[in-house]
Amino acid sequence: MPRPTISQSRLFLIARCPHAQSFSITPCRREILDVSTLPDRISPKYKQSAASSLLSLQWPEPPRNILIIPKLLAPKVTASAASFATHIHSEYPNLNLVFEHRVASTIHESLPFPIYTSDPGQFPAKIDLVTTLGGDGTILRAASLFSLHTSVPPILSFSMGTLGFLGEWKFEEYKRAWREVYMSGSRVAVTDLQGPHTQVATNSRSEEDESYLHNNWDNVHGKSMGPTRSSKILLRHRLKVGVYDAAGVNMNEQLMPTSTAEPRQSVQQSSDPQSVGDVVEQPLASRPFHAVNELVIHRGPNPHLAIIDVYVNNHFLTEAVADGILISTPTGSTAYSLSAGGSIMHPLVKTLLITPICARSLSFRPLGLPLNSKVVLKLSEKNRGRELEVSIDGKRRAGVTIGMEIHVEGETVGRTPDGSWAGGVPCVIRSPSKADSERDGIAEDDDGWVGGLIGLLKFNYPFGEGQ
Repeated sequence: MPRPTISQSRLFLIARCPHAQSFSITPCRREILDVSTLPDRISPKYKQSAASSLLSLQWPEPPRNILIIPKLLAPKVTASAASFATHIHSEYPNLNLVFEHRVASTIHESLPFPIYTSDPGQFPAKIDLVTTLGGDGTILRAASLFSLHTSVPPILSFSMGTLGFLGEWKFEEYKRAWREVYMSGSRVAVTDLQGPHTQVATNSRSEEDESYLHNNWDNVHGKSMGPTRSSKILLRHRLKVGVYDAAGVNMNEQLMPTSTAEPRQSVQQSSDPQSVGDVVEQPLASRPFHAVNELVIHRGPNPHLAIIDVYVNNHFLTEAVADGILISTPTGSTAYSLSAGGSIMHPLVKTLLITPICARSLSFRPLGLPLNSKVVLKLSEKNRGRELEVSIDGKRRAGVTIGMEIHVEGETVGRTPDGSWAGGVPCVIRSPSKADSERDGIAEDDDGWVGGLIGLLKFNYPFGEGQ
């Protein structure tokens, strides 16, 4: 067989990589690399501002390892994820883009640069920032990857799903959204220069701006937002969940994944403490699972009502006879709990909700408790169905039998000794544009939440004539 000429080789490379220039014979790098080779995670700080009920995102240096999670089985969303990845990789230096296994195998052929993937167990120690493209289920999928950890990276979410109540940004805004998150904490006080003739921040700063300059962003061209602007963060409360057998042994390792992205993902076994960012966490085997929305225990396919004894802070509260029972966070109050008749809670309210599912008693009403309450659900001996199903955010499930207990309490969210905040799921909140800021009647911090209630959930929506 004759050896191909240089011209033939060039044509082969151009055919494989349409972005390659005709004078180049360098093959495009459509590789999938392992996350373990990446630098360790950068942990940001969250600072409180007197002017806002939300927190300010402060990176100590630019984020590097970015996990991109698109909605599954949605070709248009996958194409948007590729566009987003191409933009941030070309415009921002030293970014490493990470995908789940299934997504990486689908998307890597459309990206002319290496991407990374691994078992999700490696993500908590490596990922600086998570970006989701999809609906509320995609955000829950992202949070579930860190459900065994107290520290979760910030999540930037684009609403591209069915409902998108939790999604803050429209995808059309992705350039502005990404720039705000990436530059948050840079404090480079220079004018943002647009167009092809951009300028390095250090070349245009004045003496009075000197104190605002952070050297780690010196090589970022024309992206500054000024010394006082930063992304706003909402720390969404989570539940801590433990499943115990009749002997009091923690059985969290038997919770099976329901994720369609990583169907074989299991709970990693380790008896040693682990360091994630600046946090040293207890061994995996003794950690609780965390839920962003809710824990639900229900009768499943059994024809008989579930009978569950409910205890609060070691005091017997009630015997629930129902299809099931929900314990929800304020974020979860607009999910399954709302469909079951529960109250709507603002995400900043420190509470957990107990909501019955189709209770036998008409007087069994939803109940709000302080976030630090310790709730125990015990399967009563009276159960005729011998096994009930427990689900955590729809991402983990297990069958529980007579004598087993489910322990639930709210995760602590609060200040750290250095003045920052910790706990919960840090969600990047959309900042209003100039057009948005001209509206009256809705506080800036509540804009997305109130808008979601009115526009998506149709809160108190009129009906009949004259609506």
